[in-house]
Amino acid sequence: MTRIGTSDLNVFPLALGGNVFGWTADAATSFDILDAYAAGGGNFIDTADSYSAWVPGNSGGEAETIIGEWMTARGNHDQIVVATKVSQHPDFPGLKAANIRAAAHASLGRLGVDTIDLYFAHFDDADTPLEESAEAFDALVKEGSVRYIALSNYTAERVQEWLDIADANGFVRPVALQPHYNLVHRNTFEDTLAPLAERESLGVVPYYSLASGFLTGKYRSPEDATGPGLSPRAGGAAKFAVPAGLAIIDELEKIGEAHGASITTTALAWLLAKQTVVAAIASASTPAQVPDLLAVASVTLTPDEVATLDAVSAWKP
Repeated sequence: MTRIGTSDLNVFPLALGGNVFGWTADAATSFDILDAYAAGGGNFIDTADSYSAWVPGNSGGEAETIIGEWMTARGNHDQIVVATKVSQHPDFPGLKAANIRAAAHASLGRLGVDTIDLYFAHFDDADTPLEESAEAFDALVKEGSVRYIALSNYTAERVQEWLDIADANGFVRPVALQPHYNLVHRNTFEDTLAPLAERESLGVVPYYSLASGFLTGKYRSPEDATGPGLSPRAGGAAKFAVPAGLAIIDELEKIGEAHGASITTTALAWLLAKQTVVAAIASASTPAQVPDLLAVASVTLTPDEVATLDAVSAWKP
């Protein structure tokens, strides 16, 4: 287990992504995935109130509902750390104070809990003053509806501004960041957010850890990631299946073989080797995909292996 920033949340180093629940995984399959994850020692689930509003027939909140029903059925609410997010639900867009409060209580109801462990501002809301949003998150913590707050998809400048507002007003500080970060998408995080996270003791929980499945090694050409019968998420991997991107896969495969680990596990292990990263987020559409995710807890790359992957992934798609 690792600790998230300055919080007292101790989590498994692989956060199970809930974006597929109610989308590419129906309720029964989602329960099986969650069971496999928990049986392997996992205790950290990442979701959002908007998952999966983009699916025809869905309205948002489906993933939270499935996770809540699973925790209730298994009686393990007190053993699971749940992170969810606000600002993108069709009924609760943006980060106005009243909206944050209403969305949080809707999430609490769907999750079937009294307190959200980690509550993220999902995307920055340029139309709402940061002070208003920061105060609203602070109020949720002080009333006991939320334990800790965090930020997702914010620039370093806006994160720093939020921290300064919190310090100036006595509001609770964010304890974590959730950026887009992986072996084929590095610069946005490494250039500005990483130094900030280290300086401010913010735990980092990257999303798109496997680059829409590309970093599992299953797409060895653009054609592999397109066509009928593939996951709806596969299209996002096609742009990486070029010689420079495939060189990363080849190196992951070689390094993984030295550890008896899959390409998937090795790609996640590279993330966990980075300072401030406390857990990588990855999702599974079937229970069979879960063991490779869990295995990251037992794989530690050497400094030379990390340096090799750093070098081969310096390419920018």
